[in-house]
Amino acid sequence: MNPIQSSSTPRDPGHNPAVPNPSMAADASDGALADAGISKTHTRIDQGAERVKQATSDAVERTKQAVNHTADKVEAGVHRAADKTAGAAHRASDKAADLSERGRQMRDETMDKAELWMEQAREYVREKPMQSLAMAVGAGWLLGRILRR
Repeated sequence: MNPIQSSSTPRDPGHNPAVPNPSMAADASDGALADAGISKTHTRIDQGAERVKQATSDAVERTKQAVNHTADKVEAGVHRAADKTAGAAHRASDKAADLSERGRQMRDETMDKAELWMEQAREYVREKPMQSLAMAVGAGWLLGRILRR
C-alpha cells in the first residue's frame, strides 16, 4: 500500500485531510529514490548475470571445441597405430609363410638325402654282406662300451 494513502499516516490537523503531512512528502521522495536505487541494482545484477551467462556459454563452447579437437587427434593416432599394426601383422604373416616354405623345402631335401643314404646302405650290404656284418658288430660293441660308462 502506498504510504501517502495509508490510513495510519498522520495528517496535519489544520489542513485538508486528503493532503498528507509535509514530513510525509519527504518520506515519499526518499522512497522514490530508494525504488530507483533498487531498480538500478536490479539492472546491474541482471547485467552481471548476463555477463556470467555469456562467459559460461563461451567457456562451454571453447571446451567443446577443445574436446572435439583432442578427440580428432586421438582418433587419427588410433588410425595410424592400427595401420602400423596391420602392416606389421602382414609382414609377420609373410615372414611366417616364407619360413614355413623354407622349412618344407629343407624337410623334403633331408628326406631325399635320407632315402639316398638308405639306398646306398642297402646296396653295400647286398654287395658285401660279411663286411657289413663285421661293421655292425663293431659298431654295436663300441656303442655298448660308450653307453656303459
